[in-house]
Amino acid sequence: MTKRTLGEIPAGCRQRLLAHYGPSAQRWLDAAPGRLAQAAKRWKLTLGAYHDAGHASVIATATCLEGRPLLLKAWLDPARYHREVDALRLWAGGPTIGVVEAADELAVAALELVGGQPGGADRPRREMQMVAAALHGLHTFGQRRRRPERLPRLADYLAQEVEPRLERRMRKINLGGWHSLVEAGLPAIADLEAGSLRATVLHADLYRENVLFDWLGHPRLIDPLPMVGDPAFDWAFWTVYYDLGRSTEARLTAASRVSRIPVPVLAPWCRMLAVDGLLFYVESGDPRAPLMAEVLTHLSASTPRSGS
Repeated sequence: MTKRTLGEIPAGCRQRLLAHYGPSAQRWLDAAPGRLAQAAKRWKLTLGAYHDAGHASVIATATCLEGRPLLLKAWLDPARYHREVDALRLWAGGPTIGVVEAADELAVAALELVGGQPGGADRPRREMQMVAAALHGLHTFGQRRRRPERLPRLADYLAQEVEPRLERRMRKINLGGWHSLVEAGLPAIADLEAGSLRATVLHADLYRENVLFDWLGHPRLIDPLPMVGDPAFDWAFWTVYYDLGRSTEARLTAASRVSRIPVPVLAPWCRMLAVDGLLFYVESGDPRAPLMAEVLTHLSASTPRSGS
Protein backbone atom coordinates (compact mmCIF):
# COMPACT_ATOMS: atom_id res chain seq x y z
CA MET A 1 0.00 0.00 0.00
CA THR A 2 1.34 3.45 -0.95
CA LYS A 3 1.60 5.81 2.01
CA ARG A 4 1.94 9.49 1.18
CA THR A 5 0.92 11.23 4.41
CA LEU A 6 2.48 11.01 7.87
CA GLY A 7 0.36 13.21 10.10
CA GLU A 8 1.68 15.63 12.70
CA ILE A 9 5.39 16.35 13.08
CA PRO A 10 7.01 14.75 16.17
CA ALA A 11 6.90 16.98 19.23
CA GLY A 12 10.70 16.96 19.62
CA CYS A 13 11.23 18.13 16.06
CA ARG A 14 8.62 20.86 16.47
CA GLN A 15 10.26 22.10 19.68
CA ARG A 16 13.75 22.19 18.15
CA LEU A 17 12.64 24.20 15.12
CA LEU A 18 10.65 26.63 17.28
CA ALA A 19 13.72 27.08 19.49
CA HIS A 20 15.90 27.66 16.43
CA TYR A 21 13.61 29.91 14.37
CA GLY A 22 11.20 31.32 16.96
CA PRO A 23 7.39 31.42 17.09
CA SER A 24 7.17 32.48 13.43
CA ALA A 25 8.05 28.88 12.50
CA GLN A 26 4.69 27.61 13.77
CA ARG A 27 2.83 28.22 10.53
CA TRP A 28 5.48 26.45 8.46
CA LEU A 29 5.51 23.49 10.86
CA ASP A 30 1.76 23.10 10.46
CA ALA A 31 2.18 23.05 6.67
CA ALA A 32 5.25 20.78 6.56
CA PRO A 33 3.38 17.43 6.45
CA GLY A 34 1.52 18.69 3.40
CA ARG A 35 4.77 19.67 1.69
CA LEU A 36 6.18 16.19 2.27
CA ALA A 37 2.98 14.61 0.98
CA GLN A 38 3.04 16.79 -2.12
CA ALA A 39 6.64 15.84 -2.87
CA ALA A 40 5.93 12.15 -2.26
CA LYS A 41 3.02 12.25 -4.69
CA ARG A 42 5.09 14.07 -7.34
CA TRP A 43 7.97 11.61 -7.14
CA LYS A 44 5.81 8.51 -6.56
CA LEU A 45 7.36 7.77 -3.18
CA THR A 46 5.97 5.71 -0.33
CA LEU A 47 6.56 7.45 2.98
CA GLY A 48 7.83 5.48 5.94
CA ALA A 49 8.08 7.47 9.17
CA TYR A 50 9.45 10.70 10.53
CA HIS A 51 13.13 10.74 11.50
CA ASP A 52 13.16 12.92 14.60
CA ALA A 53 16.49 14.73 14.20
CA GLY A 54 17.93 18.10 13.28
CA HIS A 55 17.19 21.72 14.15
CA ALA A 56 16.41 23.27 10.76
CA SER A 57 14.34 20.74 8.81
CA VAL A 58 11.72 18.01 8.95
CA ILE A 59 12.91 14.58 7.78
CA ALA A 60 11.08 11.39 6.84
CA THR A 61 12.09 8.05 5.38
CA ALA A 62 10.67 7.06 2.01
CA THR A 63 10.92 4.42 -0.69
CA CYS A 64 10.81 4.93 -4.46
CA LEU A 65 8.97 2.69 -6.92
CA GLU A 66 12.13 0.61 -7.47
CA GLY A 67 12.38 -0.05 -3.74
CA ARG A 68 15.33 2.25 -3.10
CA PRO A 69 15.30 3.74 0.43
CA LEU A 70 15.51 7.54 0.60
CA LEU A 71 15.25 10.44 2.99
CA LEU A 72 12.72 13.17 2.29
CA LYS A 73 13.85 16.48 3.78
CA ALA A 74 11.88 19.72 4.06
CA TRP A 75 13.71 22.95 4.99
CA LEU A 76 12.02 25.85 6.74
CA ASP A 77 14.52 28.37 5.31
CA PRO A 78 14.50 28.37 1.48
CA ALA A 79 17.97 29.96 1.36
CA ARG A 80 19.36 27.14 3.50
CA TYR A 81 17.67 24.61 1.21
CA HIS A 82 19.21 26.15 -1.91
CA ARG A 83 22.69 26.34 -0.40
CA GLU A 84 22.66 22.76 0.86
CA VAL A 85 21.31 21.33 -2.38
CA ASP A 86 23.74 23.43 -4.44
CA ALA A 87 26.68 22.18 -2.37
CA LEU A 88 25.59 18.54 -2.49
CA ARG A 89 25.26 18.75 -6.26
CA LEU A 90 28.70 20.35 -6.55
CA TRP A 91 30.13 17.50 -4.44
CA ALA A 92 28.28 14.80 -6.45
CA GLY A 93 30.43 11.69 -6.68
CA GLY A 94 32.34 12.68 -3.56
CA PRO A 95 32.01 11.72 0.11
CA THR A 96 28.53 13.17 0.62
CA ILE A 97 24.95 12.09 -0.03
CA GLY A 98 23.34 12.35 -3.45
CA VAL A 99 20.38 14.56 -4.32
CA VAL A 100 17.84 12.28 -6.04
CA GLU A 101 15.03 14.82 -6.51
CA ALA A 102 14.50 18.47 -5.53
CA ALA A 103 11.48 20.79 -5.57
CA ASP A 104 12.59 24.40 -5.25
CA GLU A 105 9.12 25.85 -4.67
CA LEU A 106 8.56 23.43 -1.77
CA ALA A 107 12.14 23.54 -0.42
CA VAL A 108 11.96 19.73 -0.26
CA ALA A 109 14.50 17.20 -1.56
CA ALA A 110 14.77 13.43 -1.76
CA LEU A 111 18.25 12.34 -0.67
CA GLU A 112 20.22 9.12 -0.50
CA LEU A 113 19.75 7.10 2.68
CA VAL A 114 23.26 6.25 3.88
CA GLY A 115 23.77 2.71 5.14
CA GLY A 116 20.14 1.79 4.54
CA GLN A 117 18.89 3.50 7.73
CA PRO A 118 18.82 6.92 9.39
CA GLY A 119 22.12 7.40 11.17
CA GLY A 120 24.03 5.22 8.70
CA ALA A 121 25.90 1.97 9.26
CA ASP A 122 28.37 1.15 12.04
CA ARG A 123 31.43 3.37 12.38
CA PRO A 124 34.72 1.74 11.37
CA ARG A 125 37.72 1.39 13.67
CA ARG A 126 39.82 3.91 11.71
CA GLU A 127 37.10 6.55 11.81
CA MET A 128 39.35 9.58 12.32
CA GLN A 129 41.70 8.78 9.45
CA MET A 130 38.83 8.05 7.07
CA VAL A 131 36.96 11.24 7.90
CA ALA A 132 40.13 13.29 7.41
CA ALA A 133 40.60 11.75 3.95
CA ALA A 134 36.94 12.41 3.10
CA LEU A 135 37.18 16.06 4.15
CA HIS A 136 40.28 16.52 2.02
CA GLY A 137 38.38 15.03 -0.92
CA LEU A 138 35.44 17.34 -0.29
CA HIS A 139 37.71 20.38 -0.41
CA THR A 140 39.32 19.13 -3.62
CA PHE A 141 35.90 18.97 -5.30
CA GLY A 142 35.15 22.49 -4.09
CA GLN A 143 38.38 23.84 -5.58
CA ARG A 144 38.13 22.13 -8.95
CA ARG A 145 34.45 22.59 -9.78
CA ARG A 146 32.52 25.74 -10.48
CA ARG A 147 31.04 27.11 -7.27
CA PRO A 148 27.41 28.26 -7.06
CA GLU A 149 27.28 32.05 -6.88
CA ARG A 150 24.74 32.14 -4.06
CA LEU A 151 26.94 30.40 -1.52
CA PRO A 152 27.94 32.82 1.27
CA ARG A 153 31.55 33.78 1.95
CA LEU A 154 33.39 32.76 5.09
CA ALA A 155 34.93 36.24 5.32
CA ASP A 156 31.44 37.79 5.53
CA TYR A 157 30.36 35.24 8.13
CA LEU A 158 33.36 36.06 10.30
CA ALA A 159 33.00 39.83 9.93
CA GLN A 160 29.22 40.10 10.14
CA GLU A 161 28.30 37.32 12.58
CA VAL A 162 31.22 35.87 14.52
CA GLU A 163 33.14 39.02 15.38
CA PRO A 164 30.08 41.03 16.54
CA ARG A 165 28.79 38.20 18.74
CA LEU A 166 32.23 37.65 20.27
CA GLU A 167 32.45 41.34 21.13
CA ARG A 168 28.90 41.39 22.51
CA ARG A 169 29.39 38.31 24.66
CA MET A 170 32.77 39.49 25.96
CA ARG A 171 31.05 42.67 27.20
CA LYS A 172 27.97 40.94 28.55
CA ILE A 173 29.10 37.66 30.10
CA ASN A 174 30.80 37.17 33.44
CA LEU A 175 33.49 34.63 32.59
CA GLY A 176 35.00 34.52 36.05
CA GLY A 177 38.29 32.63 36.02
CA TRP A 178 37.98 31.95 32.29
CA HIS A 179 38.26 35.64 31.29
CA SER A 180 42.03 35.65 30.81
CA LEU A 181 41.84 32.29 29.00
CA VAL A 182 39.34 33.68 26.52
CA GLU A 183 41.29 36.90 25.94
CA ALA A 184 44.52 35.01 25.38
CA GLY A 185 42.88 32.50 23.05
CA LEU A 186 41.21 34.99 20.75
CA PRO A 187 43.22 35.85 17.61
CA ALA A 188 42.43 38.77 15.35
CA ILE A 189 39.60 37.47 13.17
CA ALA A 190 40.53 39.78 10.32
CA ASP A 191 43.89 38.00 10.06
CA LEU A 192 42.35 34.54 9.69
CA GLU A 193 40.70 34.96 6.30
CA ALA A 194 42.95 37.52 4.65
CA GLY A 195 44.73 36.44 1.50
CA SER A 196 43.74 32.79 1.44
CA LEU A 197 44.74 31.12 -1.81
CA ARG A 198 43.20 27.81 -0.75
CA ALA A 199 39.54 28.86 -0.93
CA THR A 200 37.06 26.04 -1.45
CA VAL A 201 33.47 25.11 -0.61
CA LEU A 202 33.36 24.34 3.10
CA HIS A 203 31.08 21.96 4.95
CA ALA A 204 31.24 24.27 8.00
CA ASP A 205 29.26 22.05 10.40
CA LEU A 206 31.48 19.04 11.07
CA TYR A 207 29.94 17.59 14.19
CA ARG A 208 30.21 13.83 14.51
CA GLU A 209 26.49 13.37 13.91
CA ASN A 210 26.95 14.97 10.48
CA VAL A 211 29.33 12.21 9.34
CA LEU A 212 27.65 8.90 8.53
CA PHE A 213 29.11 5.68 7.15
CA ASP A 214 27.80 3.49 4.37
CA TRP A 215 27.79 -0.32 4.28
CA LEU A 216 31.36 -0.34 2.95
CA GLY A 217 32.59 1.80 5.83
CA HIS A 218 33.04 4.92 3.70
CA PRO A 219 32.22 8.28 5.36
CA ARG A 220 29.45 10.48 3.99
CA LEU A 221 29.29 14.08 5.14
CA ILE A 222 25.72 15.33 5.54
CA ASP A 223 23.86 18.50 6.58
CA PRO A 224 26.43 21.10 5.47
CA LEU A 225 26.18 24.83 6.10
CA PRO A 226 28.24 25.56 2.98
CA MET A 227 30.40 28.64 2.59
CA VAL A 228 33.32 29.57 0.37
CA GLY A 229 36.54 30.17 2.22
CA ASP A 230 39.79 28.86 3.67
CA PRO A 231 39.71 25.08 4.33
CA ALA A 232 41.48 25.78 7.62
CA PHE A 233 38.05 26.66 9.02
CA ASP A 234 36.69 23.15 8.35
CA TRP A 235 39.81 21.47 9.69
CA ALA A 236 39.66 23.57 12.85
CA PHE A 237 35.93 22.91 13.31
CA TRP A 238 36.57 19.17 12.95
CA THR A 239 39.46 19.39 15.41
CA VAL A 240 37.45 21.19 18.10
CA TYR A 241 33.89 19.93 17.71
CA TYR A 242 33.87 16.48 16.11
CA ASP A 243 34.18 14.71 19.46
CA LEU A 244 34.39 17.52 22.00
CA GLY A 245 37.11 17.01 24.58
CA ARG A 246 38.38 13.72 23.14
CA SER A 247 41.34 13.19 20.77
CA THR A 248 41.61 16.92 20.03
CA GLU A 249 45.39 16.85 19.62
CA ALA A 250 45.25 13.72 17.43
CA ARG A 251 42.70 15.39 15.14
CA LEU A 252 44.80 18.54 14.92
CA THR A 253 47.83 16.46 13.95
CA ALA A 254 45.78 14.52 11.38
CA ALA A 255 44.27 17.73 10.02
CA SER A 256 47.70 19.25 9.45
CA ARG A 257 49.11 16.09 7.90
CA VAL A 258 46.23 15.48 5.47
CA SER A 259 45.54 19.10 4.53
CA ARG A 260 49.22 20.12 4.49
CA ILE A 261 48.27 23.24 6.41
CA PRO A 262 50.85 23.78 9.19
CA VAL A 263 49.68 23.51 12.79
CA PRO A 264 50.66 27.17 13.50
CA VAL A 265 48.19 28.18 10.76
CA LEU A 266 45.40 25.88 11.96
CA ALA A 267 45.84 26.69 15.65
CA PRO A 268 44.41 30.27 15.61
CA TRP A 269 41.30 28.98 13.83
CA CYS A 270 40.93 26.28 16.49
CA ARG A 271 41.27 28.82 19.29
CA MET A 272 38.77 31.19 17.69
CA LEU A 273 36.17 28.41 17.36
CA ALA A 274 36.81 27.24 20.92
CA VAL A 275 36.41 30.79 22.27
CA ASP A 276 33.19 31.24 20.28
CA GLY A 277 31.88 27.93 21.60
CA LEU A 278 32.85 28.64 25.19
CA LEU A 279 31.14 32.03 25.18
CA PHE A 280 27.98 30.50 23.74
CA TYR A 281 27.97 27.67 26.27
CA VAL A 282 28.44 30.10 29.19
CA GLU A 283 25.72 32.44 27.93
CA SER A 284 23.22 29.60 27.39
CA GLY A 285 24.09 27.72 30.59
CA ASP A 286 25.25 24.70 28.61
CA PRO A 287 26.95 22.08 30.82
CA ARG A 288 29.65 21.60 28.18
CA ALA A 289 31.26 24.94 29.08
CA PRO A 290 33.92 23.43 31.39
CA LEU A 291 34.78 20.84 28.73
CA MET A 292 35.22 23.55 26.10
CA ALA A 293 37.36 25.53 28.56
CA GLU A 294 39.61 22.49 28.92
CA VAL A 295 39.88 22.22 25.12
CA LEU A 296 40.78 25.92 24.84
CA THR A 297 43.33 25.61 27.66
CA HIS A 298 44.96 22.67 25.90
CA LEU A 299 44.98 24.43 22.51
CA SER A 300 46.45 27.60 24.02
CA ALA A 301 49.18 25.69 25.84
CA SER A 302 50.21 23.14 23.22
CA THR A 303 49.94 25.02 19.90
CA PRO A 304 52.32 27.80 18.93
CA ARG A 305 51.03 31.24 18.03
CA SER A 306 51.04 32.06 14.31
CA GLY A 307 54.19 33.96 13.48
CA SER A 308 56.01 33.01 16.68
